[in-house]
Amino acid sequence: MHTANGPRLFTLPSPPLRSVDPLMRWPTHVLQGRGRAYHWAGAGPLSLKLFFGGTAHYAVGRGTLAVEEGSYLVLNHAQRYSITIEASEPVESFCLFFRAGQLESVVQSLSARPEQLLDTPEALPAALPMFVERTYPQDRLLTPSLLQLRKDLAAVEQVSPLWLEERLNAILERLLIRHQLVGEEAAAFGAAAGITRAATRDALYRRLHQARDFMEAEYAQALTLEQLAQLACLSPNHFLRSFRALFGTSPHQYLTERRLRAAKILLERTDLPITQVTLTVGFLSHGSFTRLFAQRVGTAPERYRRSFR
Repeated sequence: MHTANGPRLFTLPSPPLRSVDPLMRWPTHVLQGRGRAYHWAGAGPLSLKLFFGGTAHYAVGRGTLAVEEGSYLVLNHAQRYSITIEASEPVESFCLFFRAGQLESVVQSLSARPEQLLDTPEALPAALPMFVERTYPQDRLLTPSLLQLRKDLAAVEQVSPLWLEERLNAILERLLIRHQLVGEEAAAFGAAAGITRAATRDALYRRLHQARDFMEAEYAQALTLEQLAQLACLSPNHFLRSFRALFGTSPHQYLTERRLRAAKILLERTDLPITQVTLTVGFLSHGSFTRLFAQRVGTAPERYRRSFR
C-alpha cells in the first residue's frame, strides 16, 4: 500500500527487550497506506485494521474475512495471517500495531490495586484477554476514537511520541471495554442455549463468528450448510441451531440479506446491468432477484438506482 510518497508510518520507540522472539521487538506504530494491490503474509503483534474506499481480504486460521469501510478487525498478538487487496480504485489502510507489553501495562493499570501500582509499577498481569478475532461493525465506543486519530494524523507530518502513546493507550482501554461487552454477549448466548461451561460457550461463539465472517467475505459464492458447518467444526444441525440462536436469523436468511446489501451498493455506485448485478452478488435468477429486492427494499432495482442519479 502506498501513496505517491510511500506509506505513512508513525512509530513509537520500544523499550529494551531481552526476548529473542522477533514479534516482541515490534514497535508500536500506526501505518497509513493507499493502493490498488497489496499482499502480505506472516505473524504480527496485537493490531486493529481499518480500510476505506474498498475491501481487504484476510486469511486467518481456517477462516476468511473481508474488512471494508464501516467495520474493523482485531487480531491478537502472534496471530499468523495474510492480507490481500485487489481493487480497481485505491483502498486506504489505517492499521494500528501495539508493541508487546503495551496491552499488559494498560490491563495492569486498570485492574491492579493502588498500592500494587505504587509498590510494583513494572509488574504485569498474570493473564491477558484473547480478543475475538472477527470483523466488528462501527460502534459508538471505539470507532470515534479511531476515526479521530486518523483525521488528526492526516493533518500533520510528525507527531509527539507522548501524544501518540496517550492516544493509543486510550484506544486500548476502549478495546478492553469492547472485549468485556463481547464477553457479556457470549454469556447471554450461552445462557439462552443452556451452555454451562464458559470454555464451551466461548469456543462456540468464536466458531460461529468465524463462519459468519466467511459468509460476509464469500457471499457471492454458492455456499452450503455443510461447508459452513465444517468451517465451524460443527455438525450441520448444531451449526444451524446455534447460528440462529446467536444471530437471530438462519444462515440462508443472513446470506440473502448480505447479497441484497451488496446489490444496493452496486446499484448506487455503478451502471452495471441489473442482470450482471444479480450474478455478481450471488443470485442465480434475474426475476427472483428483482422480486426479492422489491419485496425487501420496497422498490424495484431500476427505480432504486434512479433515486441515486
